[in-house]
Amino acid sequence: MKLFTLVFTLLLVTGCSTVYPNKDITGQTFPTITGQSLEKKILTIPNDFDEEVTLLLIGYVQNSQFDIDRWLIALDMTQTQVSVYEIPTIQGLFPKMFSTFIDNGMRKGIPKPLWKGVVTVYSDGEQVQEFTGNENSSNARVVLLNKAGEILYFYDQGFAVDALNNLKASLATQG
Repeated sequence: MKLFTLVFTLLLVTGCSTVYPNKDITGQTFPTITGQSLEKKILTIPNDFDEEVTLLLIGYVQNSQFDIDRWLIALDMTQTQVSVYEIPTIQGLFPKMFSTFIDNGMRKGIPKPLWKGVVTVYSDGEQVQEFTGNENSSNARVVLLNKAGEILYFYDQGFAVDALNNLKASLATQG
């Protein structure tokens, strides 16, 4: 019986995941999606962003956090001034069913002052993954948006100093 439960759970988790090819989305308009911050505030992305530019660090699997953390550390160490949101984006029915459990787990590992900047996307998760592609899912999707939701910079190859410098150059042309 335990084996059946394990196999069923494994099929449910993997069966809900569709792989979409990666693509460059620079210049396109980011889709309108809804998520909830760890503070339990509903946000419509990109409409609820008030800054001239906003940086999204989108993660599709738990292992994306390693790449997101490298980006956050690099942005901090280089004193890059930009509003940043971490966007855990999960597709499928199974994660949606356990969203409270998943979000509570994130709250345990993230200091409370940072909760407003972590916005989990469940219902629109597949839409975002299809839009950016989700191959090499452990890599963060780095998306710089202007107020209109236009993508000014996009990168999905895992943290690299050259990519950071390109992002900073893109930010410099906005200021």
